[in-house]
Amino acid sequence: MKKTRKLNRNVAIVGAGMSRFGMYRDRDCRDFFSEAFQEMMASIDKGLDINDIDAMYLGNFSNDFFVHQAHWGPIMSELLGLVPKPATRTEGACASSALAFREGVFAIASGFYDIVLVGGAEQMSRCATEEVAEGLALATFPDEGLAGFTFPGVFGAAASAYFDRYGATRDALMDITIKSHNNAPLNPKAQFKVSIRDLMNAKIEKAEQLGRPVPEWDDEKAFLWDPKANPMVAWPMHLFDCCPISDGASCVLLVAEDLAKQFTDDPLYVAGIGQGSGRGMSSKPDLTYFEATRYAAEEAYGMAGMTPEDVQFAEVHDCFSVAELIHVEDLGFFKPGEGYKAIADGATRLDGPKPINTSGGLKCKGHPVGATGVSQMVEIWSQLRGIAGERQIPNPNLRIGATHNLGGTGGTCTFTILERR
Repeated sequence: MKKTRKLNRNVAIVGAGMSRFGMYRDRDCRDFFSEAFQEMMASIDKGLDINDIDAMYLGNFSNDFFVHQAHWGPIMSELLGLVPKPATRTEGACASSALAFREGVFAIASGFYDIVLVGGAEQMSRCATEEVAEGLALATFPDEGLAGFTFPGVFGAAASAYFDRYGATRDALMDITIKSHNNAPLNPKAQFKVSIRDLMNAKIEKAEQLGRPVPEWDDEKAFLWDPKANPMVAWPMHLFDCCPISDGASCVLLVAEDLAKQFTDDPLYVAGIGQGSGRGMSSKPDLTYFEATRYAAEEAYGMAGMTPEDVQFAEVHDCFSVAELIHVEDLGFFKPGEGYKAIADGATRLDGPKPINTSGGLKCKGHPVGATGVSQMVEIWSQLRGIAGERQIPNPNLRIGATHNLGGTGGTCTFTILERR
């Protein structure tokens, strides 16, 4: 039996912020992080003297490759005026800032620090698409890279395996895509703030204006089935199954539980936190689940003394639509092979019993890889405090949310449960 782990000192989130996600070739990570930090500062109800911050942990995957600049911890520390306080960069591919969050939690739980700034940043848009694919491929296992297995191929293989085992079809992926695109327009920070229906109607209108044949799409799925509108990337993955190239930053302020009310009367608390690792694709015994996710979830549930039923909503790592499908099963929200049926029935919609990716997810909110993990925390913060605006979950008793962040082809995973008491 796995040991149930507990924090020696409880940790709270008292502020959160993020930049708008998108492609900004005329800006850099300092701009994005400054924007996120300023929003975080404004969110701390009773204010913060930045000189009281003991340390900073910053997630960044590969700005070394994307913009040929490394050592982002002290760069951001200087930007914010935190020098000479310690600044540490964490790297775990797409889970980089979730690892920064985890390290910040442990630093406070140990008693070494009381107030810690945690964040993440990435700039990807200065590279061509081919260069971004090459940079992201640094997070694959060596044999995967040698085989030319880029991320669409990896998740395409996972989707094919899932379809073969459980009888799902591309309709299952479309349900996720449509749901994500319906949530994103409600999020002012999202990169793709447009629904699939609106995209479809815009293409019909353009064809009419240009005097071209008007596509005969009856609904969103007809649009997504059309290979001209939604071309294949790596079977069965198509264009709208994939997350975009993104720039952006995010940050949260962590404090010891006994200090939380000095900053806000409405803090969130870390109820459970887990991390797991996984094998490369060639070593995995089964492509229909991620062992790192299952391990991280078990650890977090054990720490929190909770079950999947207790988690009311979650931000789940949907770098590709099939990833969301597999992860909601691995996290225990649905039984293996049952997730796609529940999604088709509307279980994960904003107004469903288990809302998933209310932000629009990586698919539509955007995925600046180093910023993603903490940006998921920002969404949980907004929802639990009831400040998510049009995308606010219609549950007056919202109390427990979670974030799931996957790195690489499944090599790193974190799962964190946050609670409003």
